Amino acid sequence: MADAPEPMHTDILIIGAGPVGTTLALALKDSPWSITLVDQRPLSAQAQDPRALALSHGARQLLAHLGAWPTAQATAIDTIHVSQKGGFGRTLMHKDEQGLPALGYVVRYKHLASALQAAIAQQARCKVLDETRVTQHTQDAHGHRITLSRQGQEHSVTARLLIHAEGTPGDDPGVQVDDYGQHAVICDAIPDRPHGHRAWERFTPDGPLALLPLEEGFSIVFTVPPAKADALMAMDDQAFLQALSTQFGSRFGFTAVGHRDRFPLALRQRKELIGPREVWIGNTAQTLHPVSGQGFNLGLRDAWQLAQELLSGTEDPGEPKALQTYADARRLDRSGGAFFTDKVVRLFSNNTPPLRWARGLGLLGLDLCPPARDFVARRMIWGARAWP
Repeated sequence: MADAPEPMHTDILIIGAGPVGTTLALALKDSPWSITLVDQRPLSAQAQDPRALALSHGARQLLAHLGAWPTAQATAIDTIHVSQKGGFGRTLMHKDEQGLPALGYVVRYKHLASALQAAIAQQARCKVLDETRVTQHTQDAHGHRITLSRQGQEHSVTARLLIHAEGTPGDDPGVQVDDYGQHAVICDAIPDRPHGHRAWERFTPDGPLALLPLEEGFSIVFTVPPAKADALMAMDDQAFLQALSTQFGSRFGFTAVGHRDRFPLALRQRKELIGPREVWIGNTAQTLHPVSGQGFNLGLRDAWQLAQELLSGTEDPGEPKALQTYADARRLDRSGGAFFTDKVVRLFSNNTPPLRWARGLGLLGLDLCPPARDFVARRMIWGARAWP
């Protein structure tokens, strides 16, 4: 029988080597601490993941600052067109109003993951363990003792700070869950004319429909009740494209569609972001409705702000004051993002005539009032405050 591996110590253990966890590790690259990232999936799986991510210009600034922006693979969003099906009113936001090269970008997960992995590989103090599971976890006043299972062996690791950055919280009493009664059907689709770097947010009684420019086509987020999602997933490609055109309208058609996936939608918010020498960031802290593409950007801001608080604290990365300062600093951005997306979904996902008229007036007023439109655009780009 082989001897058990020697116990390992790391100052900071990050569970989750996806984009949010890796962004945090990169943001801490100038710290004196050793950092270990662990992930259940092989890194090669991330590098092959074709899903699309909507990133704000603020996220692009952060990732470029960290040397992990996939410039060649990102598709810019120059304008955003917001409207409602079956009602008047629309709002158009343009990059020139903000004086920016783009309002946002759409990039495939695999391209962002590859850029982040290449950047983290240059950091001597950072170690990445993929195909690794946490099997046991105990804690005392000095830190955490974690048992990792990797390549058929158990490894004991001690850490002064444990950060959760992997997965969506499930049946956890510390997480508040509000089910939207909607599912998102996601896919790529090719339009019958160039997208012109315009993103479309079309509100319908079933839920929002987003068309995000990606490469030569669109990344589609088609939000509907669960039964309609069943029907959409069962359709052949031609029938699905017809359903998509019916929901979107006649501005242009679609000639081809890629593989379809679906997932249920709920607002999940962890009540407490921190524990003794422990922090939750990204999707482990909150998951939002995909409307306006705020959730992933919020997770990146979690990572950046946590790094700044830790770097401005003491030599101990698990120092309670720094962690509490982080939790307090994130309150406005988290609550604002959750409030904004939640109220938009609940206001627009119905066909009540008075609300339809009110929505139309709101969209028209937003379009005619540059200061209000500027406020919404800046909130989408940078969150509660400009950063980094």
